[in-house]
Amino acid sequence: MPLKIAYVMSRFPHLPETFILREMSELERQGWQVALYPLVVQAQPVVHAEAARWLPEIRHVPFVSRAVLAGNGRVFWQHPTTYLRLWKQTIIGNISDPNMLLRACALFPKAVQAAAQMQAEGVGHIHAHYATHPAFFAWLIHQLTGISYSLTVHAHDIFVRTAMLEAKLRSASFVVAISDYNVAYLSQVVGPWVRDKTAVIHCGITPELYQPRSAPAQPGLPLEVISIGSLQPYKGQAFLVRACALLKQAGIPFRCRIIGGGAEQSNLLSLIEQLGLQQQVQLLGPLPQEEVAALLPTATCYVQPSVIMPSGKMEGIPVSLMEALACAVPVVATHLSGVPELVQDGVTGFLVPPADAGALAQAMQSIYQSPEAAFATAVAGRQHVLHAFHLQHNVTELASLFKRYAGKENLAFQPQPLCG
Repeated sequence: MPLKIAYVMSRFPHLPETFILREMSELERQGWQVALYPLVVQAQPVVHAEAARWLPEIRHVPFVSRAVLAGNGRVFWQHPTTYLRLWKQTIIGNISDPNMLLRACALFPKAVQAAAQMQAEGVGHIHAHYATHPAFFAWLIHQLTGISYSLTVHAHDIFVRTAMLEAKLRSASFVVAISDYNVAYLSQVVGPWVRDKTAVIHCGITPELYQPRSAPAQPGLPLEVISIGSLQPYKGQAFLVRACALLKQAGIPFRCRIIGGGAEQSNLLSLIEQLGLQQQVQLLGPLPQEEVAALLPTATCYVQPSVIMPSGKMEGIPVSLMEALACAVPVVATHLSGVPELVQDGVTGFLVPPADAGALAQAMQSIYQSPEAAFATAVAGRQHVLHAFHLQHNVTELASLFKRYAGKENLAFQPQPLCG
């Protein structure tokens, strides 16, 4: 019987993070026991059907309760030196980032209680998604109990929020990076030693769940554009809207549907109205993954207009690009982070510079004018997804790392089992 793996993520259920949801479900399908430990249990109006199935499985540990306070008091009483040392490491390690410091201090008592709970239910390994708060949570439990842990690094968690990054990576049994770009970046930031303990495992999808287009778009028909992503500045939807205005000026017939919700919705609606695109551009709001899968094959062009923020925040490799290519839909994406590992310019899609509405419009116009050539890249993109971004294959690779490393002692230090 495989070890029980505790999965830690910032929020659950969280609509944009289908990649974590699918990974857990596939691990379970492959016979692993998965214990779900989100840092925050989130209420949201739209919940994927697959996520709803996991809701009864959530291990809820409050930030503050009598049990949490009593558990922390017990650990402090039994092991005061270790308890205070970990508090000191937490404060010093996060002092450079007030946001990270505040949240780490809020998470500390919760992690102490979760450590006892994980021991009680026989968790053999922890896997954290994101090197920020989830990795801190796993690191602290590891320090308290000796339970091994690993983490998957994605994007902002290594590009922007880097407090305690090296400590979290060093104490992990292994690290998963979602792109070769991330491995190279980590090697520069924390040192080349990280390469030896990092495996590149792409996030994946189940291509069989997506109906591929069987033929290119008919010449002369309106360009059907779809874009998916939470409405946040780094997703770059404003540049897509401006590119649509350029398409309109060029006399290209089109419809653009943007799927997702978020803080930028009002700004985007104002921009759409300002540019007179109310008839062409629609904000559909957040949709469950089943509806997204049904809409994608109706597109003749998928656009991922992501940008790099002044803070360094940017995408990893958006799962929605994988989904679009699984549907054999021609894609346009911006050249940043690990995106070129999926979208190879002129081969599996089209790459343009970030924050360039003109380049986006030109690429979309090219797809409209040469639908057969564009479709050929989409067919090649689907094959690339089948080969390198297939959920079942990639989770099998992750599971092999669990088998190899989970439950084994990390010789970098000698933890004391404090709970239980």
